[in-house]
Amino acid sequence: MNTPIDTPLVLLLSALVLALAGLALASFRRRERDQQRFRQELDERDQQLRLALWASDEMYWQYDLRTQHLERVRIVADADNDLAVRLDQDRDTQIHPDDLPRVLDALRAHLRGDMPMLQIELRFRSEGNTWVWMRAHGRTTRRDAGGRATLVAGTARNIEALRELEGQHEIAIEVMRNMAESVAVLDSDFAFIAVNQAFCRMSGHEAKDVIGKDAALLNGKQHEPEFHAAARAAIRTQDHWTGEMWQQRKDGVDFLCAMQCTSIEDPRTQQRRYVIVASDITEQRRLEHELRFLANYDPLTNLPNRTQLSDRLARAIMQARQHATKVGVLFLDLDNFKDVNDTLGHAIGDRVLRAAAQRLLEAVGAERTVARIGGDEFTAVIEDIHSGEEADAYARRIVEAFDAPLRLDDRYEFTISPSVGVSLFPDHAQVPSDLLKHADTAMYQAKAAGKRTFVRYAEAMDNDIRHRANLMTALRRVLERNELQLVYQPQSDLRNGRIGCVEALLRWHSPEFGWIPPGQFIPLAEESGLIVPIGEWVIGEACRTLAAWRAAGVDQRLVMAVNVSALQLLRSDLAGSVHRALVDNDLPASVLELELTESVLMSNAELASERLQAFQRMGISIAVDDFGTGYSSLAYLHRLPINTLKIDKAFIDGLASSEDSEDTTITTTIIAMARTLGLLVVAEGVETPEQLAFLEQHHCDFAQGYWISRPLPAEACLRYLQGDPVPTPTDANPLDPNPTPA
Repeated sequence: MNTPIDTPLVLLLSALVLALAGLALASFRRRERDQQRFRQELDERDQQLRLALWASDEMYWQYDLRTQHLERVRIVADADNDLAVRLDQDRDTQIHPDDLPRVLDALRAHLRGDMPMLQIELRFRSEGNTWVWMRAHGRTTRRDAGGRATLVAGTARNIEALRELEGQHEIAIEVMRNMAESVAVLDSDFAFIAVNQAFCRMSGHEAKDVIGKDAALLNGKQHEPEFHAAARAAIRTQDHWTGEMWQQRKDGVDFLCAMQCTSIEDPRTQQRRYVIVASDITEQRRLEHELRFLANYDPLTNLPNRTQLSDRLARAIMQARQHATKVGVLFLDLDNFKDVNDTLGHAIGDRVLRAAAQRLLEAVGAERTVARIGGDEFTAVIEDIHSGEEADAYARRIVEAFDAPLRLDDRYEFTISPSVGVSLFPDHAQVPSDLLKHADTAMYQAKAAGKRTFVRYAEAMDNDIRHRANLMTALRRVLERNELQLVYQPQSDLRNGRIGCVEALLRWHSPEFGWIPPGQFIPLAEESGLIVPIGEWVIGEACRTLAAWRAAGVDQRLVMAVNVSALQLLRSDLAGSVHRALVDNDLPASVLELELTESVLMSNAELASERLQAFQRMGISIAVDDFGTGYSSLAYLHRLPINTLKIDKAFIDGLASSEDSEDTTITTTIIAMARTLGLLVVAEGVETPEQLAFLEQHHCDFAQGYWISRPLPAEACLRYLQGDPVPTPTDANPLDPNPTPA
């Protein structure tokens, strides 16, 4: 018989079972939610890890020490910009063979405990099968039961760009350290941050003495404080400043600096920095000042020389045009002065010239321009006059002033008379050169009249004007009638004795007038503009001759020098003409040299520099002819793209006499200055062995003149270049029709 079941108990048990089931279900669901949340967190962390590796451009790696497998994990973005894992595993470590020993040594040091973290730079083979530099970091991440490391893991980053930047930084440091110019880096408050060795040599300060100190430490006393304040203000506002500034060395001596300051931004801190590059130009400026004085003033009397006279006379003419006044030019020559030199010597003669200069200044007044233009010849410029009689009055005053003896000292007293020629602007000429020429002509008339007098210029004194007009007419047909020819004067390289250059010199033989000196027809050609077609012919003819010589076997390094006028350089397509001549004759640009006078370069320095840059780019060298007789150009000389200075013959003439200190000083100074500027020097008009010996002793580079060779026709010059002796000219067939040395 079955025992009846207690209904309440059954119900209780059922409820208990249901409760337990509910609890189990709830627990299951909670665990499922926890697992889902855990998986989600894992996914998020995995995604974050992927994102971190991808964003940092780093690669995860692990190296199994037991299997020697290297596993590399890269995170790359797929086509949908989803971050995917790329896993590579290989026993080949892909490490550059040269780096592998170093990597293994570092790994062993880490495993021994010598390095808490493995850090090394190495080259690794990339996917493109090229070697790239990587920087790897890692640690031991797993050990076996015995504590032995079994797995090393870490990250690695491509440092190709970083190494390039570091290399550039190291190069920049080395460049700064080894620069000949002083380099200093200042902070935004103009305090020193860094300096190079050249700065220390130039300033006398050690780096440790100036770092952190204000740059005013070096300010010289020759500038007012406002000058330095203005320079700093310009640097702050314009981010750049270039100029010259007096600085002071540690020993208190001032020196002149050519400075260039540039504002930059520190890429690390974005703070303003100032980089100053400076050179000590004290000696250079001293040389320039000395040469400027020598170029414009007579060292013996301290009077203006011919160059300065021309400049002042030109200004006087401009003023006279504006105010409708006249200018008187008085050309003075001391009568029989040669006798003083011949009987008492040049030393006494120089003292007489100084005394005569002082007497002349006293006669015309210190406000007038008085110049010595050579030897015993002086010129006075009388401005703001209204008649020829006023100029005559000054000439009479000069003659009378010399009636009193010139007393040198208690031993010497000289009575010497002048002969004076007078010309007037605008009565006799419109330009300085013609005024001087006419005054000179009048002076010779005064000498012919018995000396110790003055004569005013008159057209009847000579036939220059008529002759000039006739020459101009004939000059217009010289190319058509084939009346021009070139002669060639070699230049000897004093360093090795070979002929390094040949100068092409223009000559004109007219059927009506015979041989016309270049000094007469070239100014006419320039004045009329005919110098442009004539100059093109000269360049073409010189290049054709050189090409023929090269074909005949002369030294392929031989350079042909051609003279160029201001009109050719500034107002014609000279570069085009030169290029065509070189191309037509298959010549390299390096065998052509253009010669320009100092006055041509300085007549329009900016434009001349611009035009000369084109020739420099072509590879053509530039020479300054008649150096020392032109304008005051030394301040611009180092800025022009020139290669050679040619010392004027007037200075070389004085080298024949050991007593002439003026010409020797000028010549040696020019050579020294050229050497400082890295230029070659050619001495013109060398006519004696003593002159040549002097030039060799003072390391002049080239010599040109009759002692080397007269100017020669092309055929004779070719034979000379091939080793034949210099031919002797004959009256029937002169080798150089020019009556005076070129």
